Amino acid sequence: MFMAPAQTLSSCNFQATDSVADFGAGSGFMAKALANLVPRGNVFAIEINRDLVSRMTHEIEEDKIKNLHPLWGDIEIDGGSKLGDESVNEVVMSNILFQIDDKKGALREAIRVLKAGGRMIIIDWQESFGGLGPAPQRVFNKDQAEQLAKSLGFSKLSDNLPAGEHHYAILFKK
Repeated sequence: MFMAPAQTLSSCNFQATDSVADFGAGSGFMAKALANLVPRGNVFAIEINRDLVSRMTHEIEEDKIKNLHPLWGDIEIDGGSKLGDESVNEVVMSNILFQIDDKKGALREAIRVLKAGGRMIIIDWQESFGGLGPAPQRVFNKDQAEQLAKSLGFSKLSDNLPAGEHHYAILFKK
């Protein structure tokens, strides 16, 4: 199995009314899976690429997904997600850490928007696979992700989440 977003997310026990931020939402595949898991909650799909935000907005209007809200934002800067302080129950960072330069800034933004006791899920590539996934020098492995999160005050809840054979998934608590 390449990557199993629905399986990974369903193992995190989201509540139907949760408010979730998908940092670096890309095309929105993870955000759409989240919207199904929190039918009475809200999902904020934060993406820096304006074209992807526009496309996602069009797709969710066509699909009539009422609880998914695409937003343009820069997760690497304080306030860049456009979300309020302590406004969400969970932050999901899927396949984003290997792409961004200020990883610490992104995790600080997650801390800012998470409610007390909120959770953060990091899903990323375990390694580079010969053209599949990030370049070897861009891989941000599981140990690096865990060390960074812990250095900012997160505590690890689980690193046994199903993520497919090429990814890892770690669940943290604020």
